[in-house]
Amino acid sequence: MNLTEQILHRKVPPTEEFSTKRTSAWAEVDSEGRLVLPREVVQGFGLKPGTKMRLDEGENHFRLHRPLTQLTKVYVEPTVSCNLDCITCFRNEWDQPLGRMQDATFASVLEGLQQMDPRPSVYFGGIGEPLFHPSTLDWIEQAKALGVKVELITNGTILNEKTARRLIDSGLDMLWVSLDGASEETYADVRLGAELPRILRNLRRFVKMRPANHYPKPELGIAFVAMKRNIADLPKVIRLGKSLKARHFAVSNLQPATAGMQAELLYDQTMNNIAFLQGSHLPSLSLPKMDFDETTRDALFEAFNSQLNVQFAGNNWGGASDTCNYIENGTMSIAWTGDVSPCWPLMHTHTSYLHGKPRLSGKHVIGNVADRSLEELWMDPGYVAYRERLHNFVFAPCSFCGGCDLSEKNEEDCLGNTESPVCGGCLWAQGIIQCP
Repeated sequence: MNLTEQILHRKVPPTEEFSTKRTSAWAEVDSEGRLVLPREVVQGFGLKPGTKMRLDEGENHFRLHRPLTQLTKVYVEPTVSCNLDCITCFRNEWDQPLGRMQDATFASVLEGLQQMDPRPSVYFGGIGEPLFHPSTLDWIEQAKALGVKVELITNGTILNEKTARRLIDSGLDMLWVSLDGASEETYADVRLGAELPRILRNLRRFVKMRPANHYPKPELGIAFVAMKRNIADLPKVIRLGKSLKARHFAVSNLQPATAGMQAELLYDQTMNNIAFLQGSHLPSLSLPKMDFDETTRDALFEAFNSQLNVQFAGNNWGGASDTCNYIENGTMSIAWTGDVSPCWPLMHTHTSYLHGKPRLSGKHVIGNVADRSLEELWMDPGYVAYRERLHNFVFAPCSFCGGCDLSEKNEEDCLGNTESPVCGGCLWAQGIIQCP
């Protein structure tokens, strides 16, 4: 009996990997030539009369983007303080004040969530360690009481038995753990002040404490920041995560916060190729799915680096550039001060390095949750206009150019954009840096 037959006869439990359910739905064109979407799609995306959505045409399809008016996720930063000194952290080269969110500030966030329909999910994370804040567990419980999806990212150092029990009992949906190495030496080389055996003990205890189920909650995700010094550990981290029953793995490149960390970058060639990947004038190479093994490895390696526009099984290998996933996904970010920003990178003024030069990214604040509700902030005319600009991404290509002094700040660019922030130098928008 093959795997499909076993599933049909319930000899093995069905899982998400084996599910045959599709998320596609049928739309139709009415007698007046208008596109009519299924009711569940309209409700799921919060579409109302007058809602505008960006439309992109493909060769055999068109794509409707999420409407600018739909808020789906709120990032909440409990604190910028941390118990570690990681070499990847922006705090290594900034002069921003340290602090933690007040209960009254989160109460304003919670009230704003209650007023929204539908309610967005909540993700606890930011510059600091969320569990380093004494109220984070309470806030998770309060957010879950609203019936929304809640996620948390942690370094895992203080995931003791008591904390694990509260996280599980709260109904937390997703626990992300930063794991940047699979050996004690590699891990300690990145996460200064932490010990891998202790993290693994905490995670194994956490996994055992979850209720027995085919889909135990909270789900576990592993976040990995890739650098020259640890990229060889990635396969081992994946195996380690699988042994912990992790369901999700998120890999990001490093954004260097200090001059010395530039030597760790893994995307020098990628930065040079971004201009080519965006051009439709390039010859194209269409590859099918095939085995990645010793027989195909060298040939595929050269094919993927051929300076052609590579399509792999119908998908662009380079992916979409000039796309802000924070905007595409309908998110906002709330710093520990209660200040609302369009994305995680704009919550704090910070320095990073682009093309060998320091780049100062000034924070961008829409308003504060103490003064206005989340919905009022989300629909602020200036904020909506900014999201429209990001949808079209009308910024200079600083990410792969960086040739002039204007690229050293996010205040203006050579295309005449003088309304801060300008996002042409954002590596998140090029798919180089990504957050879980």
